[in-house]
Parts: sequence; structure tokens; C-alpha cells
Amino acid sequence: MDQKVVVEIFGEKFSLKTDQDPEYLQKLASVVDKEMRTVSRQVNNLAPVRIGVLAALKLADEYFQLKKDFDEMAELARKR
Repeated sequence: MDQKVVVEIFGEKFSLKTDQDPEYLQKLASVVDKEMRTVSRQVNNLAPVRIGVLAALKLADEYFQLKKDFDEMAELARKR
């Protein structure tokens, strides 16, 4: 059953529908907000959409690095 959840990211409120735990969605939004705020402190006067893209690239990089590490560990475990 979809639930409506309002999250705030980088000063903007978003009304989202989710079938997941609303707290989980709040945690995701918090991670994105934190990353956008980190990027905004590192660059001067970029539009929020550009800050969002840079934050998304950083989070995607972290995801792919973790996935690569996980896949390597899973492969090692299969070989044992």
C-alpha cells in the first residue's frame, strides 16, 4: 500500500509515494540532503540542480565502489 511521505532536501519539500517504511525514505532523503550541502560548501554559486547532479554522481560512485567490493568478496566466498 503506497503511503505519502514529505521529505525535505536542500530546502525543498517533496511529496513522495512509497510502499516502503516512511522512515527509510526519510533516511534516503537525509543522505541526499547531506551530500548536496557538502557539495554546496565546496563550490561557489552553483544552481541547486547542478549541486544535485554533483551529489548524485558522488553517491553513484560510492554505490558502484561498494558493489564492486561486495561482488569481489562474494566471488572469493564462492571459491572457498
